[in-house]
Amino acid sequence: MFSSLDISTSALVAQRTRLNAVSSNIANMSSLTDETGRPNPYKARQVIFETDFSMSSSGAAAGVRVSEIKTDNADPLYRYQPNHPLAIQDGERKGYVAYPNIDLTTQMVDALESTRAYEANVGVMEITKDLGRETLTIIA
Repeated sequence: MFSSLDISTSALVAQRTRLNAVSSNIANMSSLTDETGRPNPYKARQVIFETDFSMSSSGAAAGVRVSEIKTDNADPLYRYQPNHPLAIQDGERKGYVAYPNIDLTTQMVDALESTRAYEANVGVMEITKDLGRETLTIIA
């Protein structure tokens, strides 16, 4: 019974990390500079999960963990805004401003999926807790 709680807990932690990354991506959709103030649009973060066999049970169930948080290498979106203070000053992209390549729809779908997975694991934990309670009632 406790291994099922551990497995669900690992999923909750992983989904929380994913939701934090999605929140960061949405919050930085308009971030055009890095922390030093240089023009460098924000790059989206993507959370990669992997199976965590360290908490596997006899029923071949296993947990999940975050293996890495990748930075998206997609080219930025360029918009022609020659009067913008961060517009590129020379070269073939002169007058363009580099914006983060983040699709709000994709981020919202990822947030929804992460939230639903989180809710499902909370439900599994509730059922496990109820089964444990019923088992103790039968034994006592």
